[in-house]
Amino acid sequence: MRKFKKVPKTKGGVPKKYVAGTKNPSAREKEIKNTRKLYKEGKLTPAMMDKISKSRAKDRRKKKRA
Repeated sequence: MRKFKKVPKTKGGVPKKYVAGTKNPSAREKEIKNTRKLYKEGKLTPAMMDKISKSRAKDRRKKKRA
């Protein structure tokens, strides 16, 4: 079995890098955990994955202009 390096995690157990830079980190964490659950159960459809992918691409902090 592959060994992975330990990474810093949020209180919910999601790696901090996954939620960094989002507008609402707690909502992103909840979405990641829900997606993980659906994937493990084999209930994640391609349409659902497309919707999740689009929402992740859209959800980010705005860059400040100098």
